[in-house]
Amino acid sequence: MKRFLKSTLVLLCLCVFAQAQSKKIKHVILIGCDGFGGYALPEANMPHLKALMANGSWTTQARCVLPSSSAVNWASLLMGAGPTEHGYTEWDSKVPEIPSITKTSYGLFPGIFSVIRDQKKQAKTAIVYSWSGIGYLFEKQAVNIIVSGNDKDDFCTDTTVAIIKKEKPYFTFLHLDEPDGTGHSIGHRTPAYYKQLELVDQRIGKILKAVNDAGIADETVILVTADHGGKGKGHGGKSLDEVQIPWIISGPGIRKNHEIKDVIITYDTAATLAWLMRLQQPQSWRGRPVLEAFTK
Repeated sequence: MKRFLKSTLVLLCLCVFAQAQSKKIKHVILIGCDGFGGYALPEANMPHLKALMANGSWTTQARCVLPSSSAVNWASLLMGAGPTEHGYTEWDSKVPEIPSITKTSYGLFPGIFSVIRDQKKQAKTAIVYSWSGIGYLFEKQAVNIIVSGNDKDDFCTDTTVAIIKKEKPYFTFLHLDEPDGTGHSIGHRTPAYYKQLELVDQRIGKILKAVNDAGIADETVILVTADHGGKGKGHGGKSLDEVQIPWIISGPGIRKNHEIKDVIITYDTAATLAWLMRLQQPQSWRGRPVLEAFTK
């Protein structure tokens, strides 16, 4: 009985906290950096991202799902579950190789965009993506603003800046193709790879400035992560360089300068976003919100 009462009290406190937080949080921005290995973050010259870490919670040891490739992991990140559930299993999956275990009225496995649309019908959402493969992994009918950048990260960043300033969406997802391109062409753990991360950081800095310029910094949560890392000029294997990814979250209610010790798998990202927004998580999701990142 004591254990039951304690568990009930914990759940009640979490619900009260979530309600308090949701009143402060009016905007959520997810930035996904393709091919950004967690190993690279400590030594990378990324002042904007490290400022987010100092003002938020972070880890360099979150893990992707296997195989450590793009489409399967972007799907898992957005859909709150792994390939066994959503069915996308390859780096360039355009349709599920395994039939999705369930589908919504949008014809896909439930993702964060359809969860937002179904439960917050008036919420404005936006997605800007550099790699065209992202276009097969979300419910287009559930999104207000969709921009494909054709592998042009600067265009995607500048477009997202304009959207944030003008539209102030409730949820925005920006996908950047680097440093994955450099990892493939020159290699991971090379000077060129770290140099590319400096450019990635400059793009993140533009997003942070846009949030400040829009006057919404005090009510915005920003989450930065990746789909996978890399080894040599490739990825898809089982090494920690390929599997471990950064996961950084900052904003109101987030613990400051806190290194997360709890296990994080990429599908926990969608679960954390849903928890932040007070959305009911689909039964088919396997992710769990990263509660350690939040103040008590």
